[in-house]
Amino acid sequence: MCVIPRVLGVYPEIRLLPHLDTSPFPAPSADELAHSAELADLIRADIRAHGSIPFWHFMELALYAPGLGYYSAGKTKFGVSGDFITAPELGSLFARCVARATAPVMRAGPEAEFIEVGGGSGAFAAAALAEWERLGCLPQRYRILDRSAELRARQRATLEAKLPHLLDRIDWPDTPPEQPWRGVLFANEVIDALPVHRFVMRDHEPRELHIGLNGDGQFVELEREADTMLTAAVAALQQDLLAPLPEGYRSEILPQLPWWIDAVCGQLEAGLAVFVDYGYPRREYYLPERDDGTLICHYHHRAHGDALRWPGLQDITSFVDFTALALAGTHARLPLAGFNAQASFLIAAGILDLVEEATHLSEIERYRLAQEVKRLTLPGEMGERFKLMTFARGIDHMPEPFTSYDQSRRL
Repeated sequence: MCVIPRVLGVYPEIRLLPHLDTSPFPAPSADELAHSAELADLIRADIRAHGSIPFWHFMELALYAPGLGYYSAGKTKFGVSGDFITAPELGSLFARCVARATAPVMRAGPEAEFIEVGGGSGAFAAAALAEWERLGCLPQRYRILDRSAELRARQRATLEAKLPHLLDRIDWPDTPPEQPWRGVLFANEVIDALPVHRFVMRDHEPRELHIGLNGDGQFVELEREADTMLTAAVAALQQDLLAPLPEGYRSEILPQLPWWIDAVCGQLEAGLAVFVDYGYPRREYYLPERDDGTLICHYHHRAHGDALRWPGLQDITSFVDFTALALAGTHARLPLAGFNAQASFLIAAGILDLVEEATHLSEIERYRLAQEVKRLTLPGEMGERFKLMTFARGIDHMPEPFTSYDQSRRL
């Protein structure tokens, strides 16, 4: 998330991030601790039934267990009062730029749809729909794919308050489209929250990291034999690296990513699939010095590395291997169309023009817009750390912002 501080050097040393903020963590309330204890008991029961569970399953439960997981319960997640800030929560500029960049696709036919994966608070949908309405190219349908009932309710409340006259265009399907469709699929900070497999190299082979219990019932990390899928996935990534991963090297991998991409994008007949996230091309992701992976947690705007702390009260994420994402798109028969930094995209999409056009705003409001631009575009903020990967199928002309200063050669 954008709260991660910048570390000097070409490649930020992610494993040092938890130590950058030495201020004490705010203590959870009694209700929060009770909530976390209930989820922890559920996870312990699963562990006792199996002896241990792979880290990806722990992460799945911690984030998505119905009614208890971080994204499934009512805890405030986004904004100043939450744990992190995403680009749409800074203001409307990010969503308006995406709306402007995708306007040609929206205009390509009356059946054009926009599917947002992971709708957050609903701020992105509200700002994007308002911009398309101004441009005269509203999508036929705006669909939000979000597995959290609590977030769906929050999104609906946001849209009812801001755009009540457009509610008949918006729905919340339970599954991705099962029939061919046209338009744009958009996912901002979604891939980083998919449950990852954690592994450690032993004698040139991966072993999977599991979560078990010690004698006091506390969560502990264990090493277990890797299954065939994980072993094959690590072997495939090592073929792309300049040197084998060394003994004791720990990191993350998403072997299920090709199937996930196929599930959400497979029926896209004509249009774009756009993914915005933080991460690296593979050879930068698995650098020798990044030997404890990229796993990072967020709690009250503090970044740390203890994923076992307070289940259900903190976000758990992993940086994205963009080479893996590109390969997953290929697996789903989606041609890669562009890979660029967020700053390049936003500037090409007219973010500076939007500020210049805001002549009706007060000086204070224009200053706030300028600060929003800085957060979104400066290298030390979100501008270079966040990347856009865009896939295209069945369209004649790619909108230029998605290919501006293309970095696909780095993959």
